[in-house]
Amino acid sequence: MDDMRLGLLLNAISPSIGGVLVRGEKGTAKTTTVRALSTLLPWIDAVAGCRFSCDPASPDARCPDGPHEDGAAHAARAARMVELPVGASEDRLVGALDIERALGEGVKAFEPGLLAAAHRGVLYVDEVNLLGDHLVDALLDAAATGAAYVEREGVSVRHASRFLLVGTMNPEEGELRPQLLDRFGLTVEVAASREPDERVEVVRRRLAYDEDPAAFAAKWAAEEETLRERIAAARALLPSVRLGDGALRRIAAVCAGFEVDGMRADIVTARTATALAAWAGRTDVTTADVRQAALLSLPHRRRRNPFDAPGLDEDKLDEILGRFEDDEPEPEPEPEPEPEGPDDDGPDGGPEGGGPDGSGPDGGGQPPQDGTGSDGTPDVPQQRQEPESTGPEPASPEGPDAPEGAPARGETPEAPAVAAADPFRTRKFDVPGLGEGADGRRSRARTAHGRTTGSRRPRGTLSKLHLAATVQAAAPHQRARGRSGAGLVVRRDDLREAVREGREGNLVLFVVDASGSMAARKRMGAVKGAVLSLLLDAYQRRDKIGMVTFRGAGADVALPPTSSVDTGAARLEKLPTGGRTPLAAGLLQAHEVLRVERLRDPSRRPLLVVVTDGRATGGPEPLARAARAARLLAGEGTASVVVDCEQGPVRLGLAAELGRELRGPVVTLDELRADSVSALVRTVRTAHTRKAA
Repeated sequence: MDDMRLGLLLNAISPSIGGVLVRGEKGTAKTTTVRALSTLLPWIDAVAGCRFSCDPASPDARCPDGPHEDGAAHAARAARMVELPVGASEDRLVGALDIERALGEGVKAFEPGLLAAAHRGVLYVDEVNLLGDHLVDALLDAAATGAAYVEREGVSVRHASRFLLVGTMNPEEGELRPQLLDRFGLTVEVAASREPDERVEVVRRRLAYDEDPAAFAAKWAAEEETLRERIAAARALLPSVRLGDGALRRIAAVCAGFEVDGMRADIVTARTATALAAWAGRTDVTTADVRQAALLSLPHRRRRNPFDAPGLDEDKLDEILGRFEDDEPEPEPEPEPEPEGPDDDGPDGGPEGGGPDGSGPDGGGQPPQDGTGSDGTPDVPQQRQEPESTGPEPASPEGPDAPEGAPARGETPEAPAVAAADPFRTRKFDVPGLGEGADGRRSRARTAHGRTTGSRRPRGTLSKLHLAATVQAAAPHQRARGRSGAGLVVRRDDLREAVREGREGNLVLFVVDASGSMAARKRMGAVKGAVLSLLLDAYQRRDKIGMVTFRGAGADVALPPTSSVDTGAARLEKLPTGGRTPLAAGLLQAHEVLRVERLRDPSRRPLLVVVTDGRATGGPEPLARAARAARLLAGEGTASVVVDCEQGPVRLGLAAELGRELRGPVVTLDELRADSVSALVRTVRTAHTRKAA
């Protein structure tokens, strides 16, 4: 909570930092804390009557409400905190043509959106990770250029839009697109306190507020005023803070040491360190400021894929900063008294001011013994080699490589979890047909955003007007309707809405075979790597994911449908293997998951990905029962893909049989790779070229 408070205060002092992203579990007062920031922001002067909050000292020359003359009337007001709902339309965000005036008065007028209202204030997005791609794209453009551009329905408008971007999110519901994540200057993690006294105080204050909000606000008014004055003082001091070459070298060394992409990290860290110095009332940036700034500005910039946990290795950070002498070094503790000897080097204990053994920032000698290597990174102990699952466990009739015909038992022995192989770029699989689900990047769908493919009469409330089609429908009736002015006489029957086609996100449900036959041939690492690659593909295409595993006596829902792909990766990494292969149970469990999810979200179409070698054991006629379960799924129109994990010189082809029952394509682990498809296409093209020659 302290980091969240500090991150918000630093942005209030220096808005150029670029905002803050607050990540944390539900019920941690993220939204409450962010909304409290609005009462602490300094007031601004704005031109009276300007819908775009132009600064009278330097008005926007291209303001749609301008040009503003010198000495125009202006007034002071509080900086706005504008909230962007997750379900907002693009028109609501960027603005659009004022349809009422265009049709009624025959004039082309612009109706500002939320980006105009947030200019010189705060734009707050709750659950920012659930924001649609069309809104994210508009936010990225405005955040990068400091201006909003609207080009639609014959309207061409540009206006200034510089705002402090603040977002909150629960990581369990999915991650942010990397481009938007990088636009946040700082990121903080919050969690509920586990200290009983702190929790009691939180409950006490909440109950006091509910009982008498006015009295509660009056009680803390003096403290808020003190905090507001301190922010104003820090803002006034900020231009005087000196960021010396030493501090800049530390910042550059830290950003290079953590291998962050681009230069934005260096700039944001420098601005944050300067704001920290101003907040402390100093005019010089110290190493402590650089360290604190790095902890706030770098964690979210170190992620290479959605499965990397955000964070910063503080030991490595201290090791990098330790290479530089602080401008104001703290006094070192007195060394322990040692017996004098012929090799005693004096109180410094080593050459060049190093440690007693000659080690240190610039010294030689033995490497540090604090758990870090010679390069400053933590030593990773050698992992113990797990025994191969090549036979049954002692004193257990059914091990990871148990015979297929072994009798089932109530508890199936588990093999140690196998690490996943490195992920790779996979082929694209989609759901046939045209859906109407949530915006995404997988299957074709009619969406509210995308390319316009036609028009139709509105179904219910008109959301996306097709202006040309509406005018075309109304034009033949103008004389009969007695039109006499400039405006177009339009009736409800004339209205047409745009039909647009884009891409939707699907529910990708993985059905993973975790039986002994998968682990026996040391395939599980490759299988997990393939599923991890498909999970990464689902993340990039904005899908929901779920996971069903089957082994032993039945099937389990390892991961209910969710948008959190990193949770799926964590469950996959710990997936145990061993026992029989109840394929039918896995397919029937998948059928039940899809049935329930169809009731919750009927517009989201599913894609079933079955990862198996096609074997089925346990009970009478296991293959026949699996075939019936597959036909049940196919009969309901479920799109399916079978990833055939069978390897070796002798193959039974059972996965291909399953694919035929599911009416879906079958690919091997090698064919799952996108580069294998490209290589195959190149081979076919070369063969055709040679044949033609």
